[in-house]
Amino acid sequence: MYKFVMKRFFTSALIVIAVIVISFAIMHSVPGGPFDKEKTLPDKIKANIEKKFKLDLPVHKQLLDYLLSVSTGDFGPSYKYLGRSVNEIIKDALPVSASLGLLAFVLALLLGFLGSILSVWKVRKFLDYAVQFFSSLSVSFPSFVVASFFILIFSEKLKIFPPALWEGAQYVIMPALTLALAPAAYIARLLRGSILQIYNSNYVLSARAKGVDEFKLFLKHILPNSIMPVITITGPLLAGLVTGSFIVEEIFSIPGMGKFFVLAVTNRDYPLIMGITIVYSVILVFANFAVDICYLLLEPKLRREMQSL
Repeated sequence: MYKFVMKRFFTSALIVIAVIVISFAIMHSVPGGPFDKEKTLPDKIKANIEKKFKLDLPVHKQLLDYLLSVSTGDFGPSYKYLGRSVNEIIKDALPVSASLGLLAFVLALLLGFLGSILSVWKVRKFLDYAVQFFSSLSVSFPSFVVASFFILIFSEKLKIFPPALWEGAQYVIMPALTLALAPAAYIARLLRGSILQIYNSNYVLSARAKGVDEFKLFLKHILPNSIMPVITITGPLLAGLVTGSFIVEEIFSIPGMGKFFVLAVTNRDYPLIMGITIVYSVILVFANFAVDICYLLLEPKLRREMQSL
């Protein structure tokens, strides 16, 4: 197991390095530069600015300098937010995106588990069909449509929640629900299928024939053995919710990482683009790493296979 953990750790680290190199190469291969929009700048001043930020060096030297800087935790200064470093911007924006993503993740799990249990409880009856209908509906609409619908109903019509900004608990509900609906629907459908499969397995039928209480049978045997598919997707799901809220942050005017990333791309703020990309890739890669470890701990068959290697 130790070898597996170390192997996965170094693989994850190599993936992050590959993301940095590829992102850097793509960004510098695009025509134009971060100060090309400043048309009023004389050539000499523009050259001085590029020299200050080492943009006059060959690309491979810029990449080497950047890798050395990132290895010390320094993402460099922002080209467009004068006087602010990329570290400061990420320090301010990451907690907002992380809070929103984590709340959406918890809501997705709660709604997904509740939907699947209700669906299995009344399988092939009205409640089951209703849950499946709303699950299909939730994954069919893109997030910007759901967000617009929530703003229209809960802000404009019912006046329950504010339509935008990030100034308190009441501002979090609609963005978090917008992000959580589609993953919750996916979890509900995935867990429903897994529970039904376990529900009709031989050992469950045998336990039921011996008179084991149905509620205890569900809690001790059916549910624990059904959640493995859900655990497999929790890592990518959590990372996706934390990093994939660009559109939702823009619609609800939330000062998170997504908003800064969009502005950085528009302004060609290379250090900020790279800084946010690295943070997102680290979250994604290590969320998958954590899921692999959890999967190994919770699956005895896989653990025995690893020990025999």
